[in-house]
Amino acid sequence: MTERLRPGDPARIGGHRLLGRLGAGGMGTVYLGRTDAGALAAVKVILPEYAGDEEFRTRFRREAEAARRVDSPWAVRVTGADTESETPWLATEFVPGPTLPEVVARYGPLPARSVKVLGRLLARALAAVHAAGLAHRDVKPGNVLLAADGPRLIDFGIARAADATALTATGLVVGTPGFLPPEQATGSGADAGPAGDVFSLGALLAYAATGRPPFGSGAVDALLYRTVHDAPDLDGVDDPGLRALLTECLAKDPAARPSAAGLDTRITEDVPAGGASASWLPEDVVRTIAERSAAMLALPDIDATVSDAAVGDATVSDAPEPRPAPARRRFLAFAAGGAVVALGAGGLGAVRLWGDGADGRGGGTTAGRRWVIGVHADLTGDQKDAGRAQERGVRLAVDRFNSLTDKPFTLTVKVLDDRGEPARSEQVAEEFARDPDVLAVIGPTGDAATGAALPAYDEAVLPLLTVSSLQIAYAARVNAAFFQASPSYAALSLPIVTRLLRSPGAGRLGILIDRSGGQAAYQAGYAANLMVPGLTGGTTHPRVVPAGTTGLGPVVADLLAHRSDALLYAGDAAGAARAARALAATPFKGPRMAQHTAMRPEFLEQAGEAAEGWEFIAPFTGADVVGADTAGASARPAADFAAAHRERFGAAPDAWAAEAYDVAGLVAREVAALVREAEKNGAGKSGAVKSGAAEGGSPTPTGSPGTAPPGASPSGDGRPGRAALAAAIAASRYEGISRTYAFDAERQQLVARDAHLHRVEGGRFRYVGPAPQPKG
Repeated sequence: MTERLRPGDPARIGGHRLLGRLGAGGMGTVYLGRTDAGALAAVKVILPEYAGDEEFRTRFRREAEAARRVDSPWAVRVTGADTESETPWLATEFVPGPTLPEVVARYGPLPARSVKVLGRLLARALAAVHAAGLAHRDVKPGNVLLAADGPRLIDFGIARAADATALTATGLVVGTPGFLPPEQATGSGADAGPAGDVFSLGALLAYAATGRPPFGSGAVDALLYRTVHDAPDLDGVDDPGLRALLTECLAKDPAARPSAAGLDTRITEDVPAGGASASWLPEDVVRTIAERSAAMLALPDIDATVSDAAVGDATVSDAPEPRPAPARRRFLAFAAGGAVVALGAGGLGAVRLWGDGADGRGGGTTAGRRWVIGVHADLTGDQKDAGRAQERGVRLAVDRFNSLTDKPFTLTVKVLDDRGEPARSEQVAEEFARDPDVLAVIGPTGDAATGAALPAYDEAVLPLLTVSSLQIAYAARVNAAFFQASPSYAALSLPIVTRLLRSPGAGRLGILIDRSGGQAAYQAGYAANLMVPGLTGGTTHPRVVPAGTTGLGPVVADLLAHRSDALLYAGDAAGAARAARALAATPFKGPRMAQHTAMRPEFLEQAGEAAEGWEFIAPFTGADVVGADTAGASARPAADFAAAHRERFGAAPDAWAAEAYDVAGLVAREVAALVREAEKNGAGKSGAVKSGAAEGGSPTPTGSPGTAPPGASPSGDGRPGRAALAAAIAASRYEGISRTYAFDAERQQLVARDAHLHRVEGGRFRYVGPAPQPKG
């Protein structure tokens, strides 16, 4: 995971533009860098106090030269180094994916088969290190990354030539206590060679199999003593073969340990031809690897990589491998309708339209309480159709709640228009935050508007839920009140890849990333490129075109020339239409799909007959979900919603309306539960709103106790506190008409990644049914 660059950090090192910090160690700082050709790298920059030490430079120079000789797919490759400059540095290929400790901490110990495959591949990495005349000397869980196609051994920062004279001071312990061998634990500096790496590998594999280091934890002196004198703790390693192998690796006598090359033959667990595949890890771990890999796509200012050679009037290049980046909590946003704001030079002015009661402010009240759900939407900008659809969905959810006879309060809707402009979005957020009657906000509609609005909502701890802002990561937030109620662009790549490469005869995915689609295209296209090997075992051929490229014929021809038998276009509607026309001029008949951001009327108009058969995986349902053969159990609630929408607005619901309806229903239910629980606990009243959904996801009054925590505000009117509501939403599970809503406790993202499949048939978008999901 990356951190922002600090003021004292360099902007460039050795032809690498630095994008962020990956970490810092005893000898230097590791940065995420990008070469001018677009390749990402981990760049280790040596601290000045070491750079001025000639003895250190001698060792650093020798090790950099030796590390270049390491040739293994399971060890990171050195891509560049400068040992003579004023600021020495070493660059290695950057590998996406979490570390082994992250996976073990989240999911627990790995199964025996996974540990065996991990051991066999890391043994091959060490065999290559040793064949190059090196000893790694810091083999530990934190130096193992789990990528889509298998593990990678990283960080040769303290490696040295196995036959070289030690340059470290006598008595200095080099390595990580708990994973270093006895000969290193004594601090003698002798014999810390290949056999020591095998001992460390045994300790690493024991950790992977049990979830704990084999010599315990605690004070360093105690760890070193146990390493030298005690037997390893292998309780929980039930597989006899694995247990015997670990015992041999952890022998106190270096001569009694197998060699790394010998381990490769001793471990009998098969490794798929050509390397690992997703089958060697539990499904949850595979998903995490894909998500963490995709999260790195949210990098600052990543421009299209352009090769020197142009193909026709389109310049193309291989897509640089995307890398993982930190994923934070996300929020849900949707818009509900009836109010338009005018944002002029004089500040923020708003026209607020409420419910349809006789007083113009909604129906009658219960106990005189009337509270507000806000809708922060783009109603007049580029995404006005989505904003208006969400506005209408929220209004229908509020109408349904207000129709209940025993509701504990009345809801109203306040809608503000940000016009899709980040600066106005920030003003809208501040207006909502200042209004004490606003309990939660649905919106904003777009990614940029959401990023601009987040600080104001976060400071006010005002729950914010979005259904159409799908960016992978947003700026860090202090409070857990931001919910992303739709799968991100990267998460949508899971069903995209599944649909395309599980089609008959499809095994190689051609990916066209059009930078006209901005970050949405970048994140979706690169995430798909990362996920293909792990999810399907297939291969990819990616191409990136700069924004404004109009002739896509040569690019499409290049994809087909490289044996692509399924195609994905990531970009906007106009570009998708150009790709469709170019593809229609070829004999290609395989599956083809465009990112859902291209699912607009312009695509149909500009592509014409070439649009037929194109498919889209979208996070929304759409107008014709009702009556679809595969609509499933939600068909009846969806039909009721569609009928209510037609009656209220005179038209079928557009994309995003059902999703906004669902999220507003979730908020209403949790507010009611808080109020009922507060009344029961504070005033001795019975009757709570059960934390469950009625048909179609509507709130259901019930006599049973509510499960949400109490959260009445100190104002005395029973209004729930915003923080309490955010906590209730975070802990909720809600069955909507478009998907199940439940959120990850760490990042406030959807747990379920339900999506929907659409296809162009007869010149229109037709809803096909739920999108296919990876098995497991």
